[in-house]
Amino acid sequence: MQRRNWLVNSAMAAFAASAFFTPLAFGQAKDLKIAHIYSRTGPLEAYGKQTQTGLMMGFEYATGGTMMVNGRKIVVLEKDDQGKPDLGKALLQAAYADDKVDLAIGPTSSGVALAMLPVAEEYKKILLVEPAVADSITGEKWNRYIFRTGRSSSQDAISNAVTVDQPGTVVATLAQDYAFGRDGVRAFKEALHKAQVVHEEYLPQTTTDFTAGFQRIVDDMKNRPGHKVIFVIWAGANPPFAKLADLDLKKRYGIDVATGGNILPAMVPYNNFPGMEGASYYYFGFSKNQPNLWLVTNHYIRYKTPPDFFTAGGFSAAMAVVAALKKTNGDTNTEKLIATMEGMTFDTPKGLMTFRKQDHQAMQSMYHFRVSPGARPGAMPDLSLVKEIKASDMDVPIRNGRK
Repeated sequence: MQRRNWLVNSAMAAFAASAFFTPLAFGQAKDLKIAHIYSRTGPLEAYGKQTQTGLMMGFEYATGGTMMVNGRKIVVLEKDDQGKPDLGKALLQAAYADDKVDLAIGPTSSGVALAMLPVAEEYKKILLVEPAVADSITGEKWNRYIFRTGRSSSQDAISNAVTVDQPGTVVATLAQDYAFGRDGVRAFKEALHKAQVVHEEYLPQTTTDFTAGFQRIVDDMKNRPGHKVIFVIWAGANPPFAKLADLDLKKRYGIDVATGGNILPAMVPYNNFPGMEGASYYYFGFSKNQPNLWLVTNHYIRYKTPPDFFTAGGFSAAMAVVAALKKTNGDTNTEKLIATMEGMTFDTPKGLMTFRKQDHQAMQSMYHFRVSPGARPGAMPDLSLVKEIKASDMDVPIRNGRK
């Protein structure tokens, strides 16, 4: 009896000591608080909502449905920046200072992202950029607290250049007049070695009447010799492709249209350009791996539609966060996260990505596609995969001066 009492007392003492020295044990671990700042409303609303859906599905997949890492519950605080840089900046400040989040994810707009970068540096907290694209985010405006799972303008440009960079080809670019459009055109021009950009047309983000811009392009291009292409870099609710199709430029002036990938509704007009080639960050039918199979299957079950461009991006961001936190055993100390994430390789619906040490840009595959010859106008975009352009096939510039 004495020995039994001794064992019981020893166990109680051990429990008490454990409880004293590890007060967060037994389900009391502090929540992992993550701010997701995105365009829940505004001109990029469709992109933002897809990202949020993908982010939550990605956390579900990466944690095996528990929504926990190392005993800590993932809590996502949603904030709507409405596509406004000043608002995005203020929301991130409040997330770090008032909500005491461990890290932040977002935003949707490149303009908002550029306003947010200094806030991450001021508070010395991670901002994982998804899906804002402008090169300057991981380039001249970058700081060491910024990581990006989304593709960059250079990755877009290099992969799309593959489709038009032929001798004798002259190109006019049509882009939005802000960071996304201008960084995209700059990177696209740098990626061309054989073709030549002869006209740059920039229009406001909110443009709905493209008549004047189209006319300037056509006036410049129609009498030029060689293969003529309009390359479009456009984001948001009013893409110009349906109106370009109405002009029938191929038949009238021998001018082709080319562009990169986009969300499925925005690519419906692509079917008016059978044979058109471009490169995309994601298309649900291209990737043949386990995360994408899970994403496609479960998205169809829940939403009756395939996952889209930015759904995959949000999913990838969640997988990166969970991969990093597993490596740190749930420790969200910023310096430990930076040391862990620099050079880290992690799985996504697109396959493996790696955060490049110099600028924390995720190096990743892109997809060279072709609009199927039998594509039907008005139907779901009918894209076929020409080639996966692997990260190792793209010489993506380091633009922040860090070697």
